[in-house]
Parts: sequence; C-alpha cells; structure tokens
Amino acid sequence: MSYFENIKVFLRVVELGNLSAAGRDMRLSPAVASNRVKELEKYLGVRLFNRTTRQLTPTEQGKIFYVGAGRIVKAVEDAEASIASVSGQPKGTIRVTAPLGFGRRFIASGIPEFHDQYPDIMVRLRLSDHNVDMLKESIDLAFRLGVIEDSSLRMRGLMDCERVLCAAPDYFAKNTMPKSIDDLIHGNHNCLLLRFPGSNEYVWTLQTPDGVRKIEVSGAFDSDDGDVLLEWALNGHGIANRPRFEVHKYLKSGQLVEVLPDTPPVEAKLAVIFPHKDFQDPKLRLFIDFMAARCQKMIRAALQ
Repeated sequence: MSYFENIKVFLRVVELGNLSAAGRDMRLSPAVASNRVKELEKYLGVRLFNRTTRQLTPTEQGKIFYVGAGRIVKAVEDAEASIASVSGQPKGTIRVTAPLGFGRRFIASGIPEFHDQYPDIMVRLRLSDHNVDMLKESIDLAFRLGVIEDSSLRMRGLMDCERVLCAAPDYFAKNTMPKSIDDLIHGNHNCLLLRFPGSNEYVWTLQTPDGVRKIEVSGAFDSDDGDVLLEWALNGHGIANRPRFEVHKYLKSGQLVEVLPDTPPVEAKLAVIFPHKDFQDPKLRLFIDFMAARCQKMIRAALQ
C-alpha cells in the first residue's frame, strides 16, 4: 500500500467523519480503510484519531497533519492535471452528482460512451435531488436544474429550461381547473412538492404580466424524488411543477394538461457547477463539454 494512498484515505475519514463512509467513497471496505489509517499512524509515530464506539475525531496531531496532507494531495493532483494537459492523455477520477431523474436519463446513460472515448478517466456518479455539499464531500462537478445561487463555486450555464404546471385530466374530474393564481392558492388544490431538508419547493415562482410572483403552495404529500411527483401527477393525484422537456410527451398525448399557461413558472437553469480550483483540470473540461452537448441535444429532442 502506498503512503500517498494512505494519506488520501486519512483525508476522507476526516472529511466524512467515519471509516465506513470514507471506505464507501473510495471503494474500500471499512476494514481496509481502517488498516490504511493505522499504517499511516504507525509510519508517523502519532495517533491521528480519538476513537470511541460512536465517534472518530482527529487528534491535535491529526488536525495539523490534515492541513499539510491536503496541500500535498492538491499539489500532486495539480501536477497530474498539468501533465495530462500537455500530453493530451487525461486520466484520473471525476466525482459527479446530478438530480435523480435528470441524472438517470441524461448523465448516467452517457457515461459509458464517455468512458469509451477516454478509458483512463473513471467517473463516480451520485444521484440525489438534495443539494450535495460539494466541498465537504469532494464532488468535482454538480449538475443542477433550478435556481443557482452558490457564489463560492464556478458555474457554466448549459441552457434555460421552461417549467410547466400540469396535472392529469382525472385530477380535474374531481377538482376545478384553476383559472388564476388566486384559484390555485385558495382552491384547496393538492400541489405535489419536492421536499427535503433545506428545500424551498413549497414556494412556486410564477411569471405574470405584472412581473414575477412567489406563492406558497401546499399538498397532502410530498417526496424528495422528482420522478415520484411525476408519477403521482400522471395518476391524477395533484398538480406538479416540472420541466417542460420532462412532461412534453405527456402533454402531447393528453395524459397531462397544462395549468395556468398564461402565468407559467419561471424558467429553470440547467448548469454545471464546480470549485474554482478545478477550472483548468482537462478531464473536467472534457466531461463538461461532452455532457453539455449531449444534454442539449437530448432535451431539444424531447421537446419535438
């Protein structure tokens, strides 16, 4: 086992707070991760962690070593990126996150093709509708669909995507079709919401002739998976706020009908965000360019 690999395991244990999470992140068993940390402690001659049955916290020596070790790993990664840029043969691992439904359809399906073109680049994909803390979890790239507000990260906008309020005809067989925003607010409608800690999906932002209007909506049930909301809407259980490219075929077939077309939701921005320090990494630029072109093509096709 290399000293450098042991350092990387140590860094992830500090960042994630336990051996099991660090092992999963690095494709190692908890036992292997633990052994690598012990080897590093033996080599340095100090204890890097205080261990209890419930917690694993760095000692003072561990905190000091974490700062210096982080600089070492970053320097090596920067050097590797510089060599790859000159040689034209990028290699290494990219950690990517994307929303669940969008990630399955647009990102996951393209990774094998990307790997065929660049076999020395490994991609680790994590799908979640939650906003992942990129820096804490060492994510290199995050695809986001919505309002992008994190100014500490660099952003590349891919395209603006229309959103639409929609529901199934079966829903309106039992409920009155809203003719205004006030009807939507006061009509006792079941709005299907994407909810998770930190989510603000109970507020829908609509475009009106007088400007943007934010309204609070509610519903009998919600989910942290956008695909579940779409399934509920198709089955007549409520009104959903979804990207048009996702529901276009259902609107064309009549399985869904558009609600309040004259006051639609504001557009969502499809973007990829990444830490400023990674801007010059050639493997990241290749992946972003590849997925940007692919997503744009697939979304336009879905709207035909």
